[in-house]
Amino acid sequence: MPTASRAEIDAFIVMDVLEAARKAEEAGRHIIHMEIGQPSSAAPAAARRAVAETLESDAMGYTVALGLPALRQGIADLCKRWYGVDLDPARVVVTSGSSGAFVLAFTALFDAGAKVGVTEPGYPSYRQILKALDCVPVGIPTRDAARHVLEPVDVPEGLDGIMVASPANPTGTMLGHGQLAALIRQAKSRGCAFISDEIYHGLHYGDRAVSALEIDQDAWVINSFSKYFSMTGWRVGWMVVPERDVRTVERLAQNLFICPPHVSQVAALAALSDIAGLERHREGYAATRALLLERLPQMGFSRFASPDGAFYVYVDVGHLTQDSRAFAAEILEQAGVAVTPGLDFDPVRGHRTLRLSYARDRAHIAEGLDRLAAFLSAREAAA
Repeated sequence: MPTASRAEIDAFIVMDVLEAARKAEEAGRHIIHMEIGQPSSAAPAAARRAVAETLESDAMGYTVALGLPALRQGIADLCKRWYGVDLDPARVVVTSGSSGAFVLAFTALFDAGAKVGVTEPGYPSYRQILKALDCVPVGIPTRDAARHVLEPVDVPEGLDGIMVASPANPTGTMLGHGQLAALIRQAKSRGCAFISDEIYHGLHYGDRAVSALEIDQDAWVINSFSKYFSMTGWRVGWMVVPERDVRTVERLAQNLFICPPHVSQVAALAALSDIAGLERHREGYAATRALLLERLPQMGFSRFASPDGAFYVYVDVGHLTQDSRAFAAEILEQAGVAVTPGLDFDPVRGHRTLRLSYARDRAHIAEGLDRLAAFLSAREAAA
């Protein structure tokens, strides 16, 4: 039988790397994971307790399509604490991870053929979800000189929407208030939808990240419990939409997803009460980040923008390879370290970059850096 053309999207390369690492581990090797953006810490203790208690008393059936009212209120309260924004919880949509939010947002905002600007480098699933919905992702190359932060001068005319992320994946760099405001003003002046991916908010190492909600109530904002809250596998995220669009998104959510997983919503609501524990996680990431910033230049990886947030370093390795996918495979095979080739994030220039994740604990990453240093020394000696 024929396959729909919309299904002909690219693989998510980091997941292929993760599978290759899994097979190596299955064969008995000890692999250091610096490929996947997944915290090694468990969901907050409060979340796990709430789930255990609720399972004894609740059948965990469907919730309303937009999510548990208490969770939507809790997210609105979080926005007040983090950003000082008074947010009507009716505008909060709980989703099946941020991925579910992207599907809902893109479906609600764009007809087939719509052109949506996405940064290069940038999160690859933006492009692939847009393609699967018969939209046209338009790559916008960011510049080294701008620390790979999107600037208005980089944005082409003729777009129906603009997708930004801050802190960004894979670079970890962030948009300041003025930079984000300038992009939002430009989008509004051109009649573009503006979507802000804020999934790494809470993970910052200096000034906090700025939310589009602080600037414009017409922006669509997407976030998740995956990263800061350490709940990747629970698949629960959220989206804030303009008031006029809530019913549109609700109809889509009812039919596409019915509702987000009930058990995950229970966990997410409880996680909102455990911020002190999550802040300790951030302190751990900060210490590991400092280690990377010290060690990477020592081993010859000196071309990268220092990350402001998230838990990634995006390194230019063009002096060593012009095939990042083959280079990543070589590192996995010879050093036992899994890293992500830049082609996942930038189909044009990613052949010369790698993304290194420091989402795991400091000891794990330290061993990975030792292995990388030894690999590079042996490679240089053999050249």
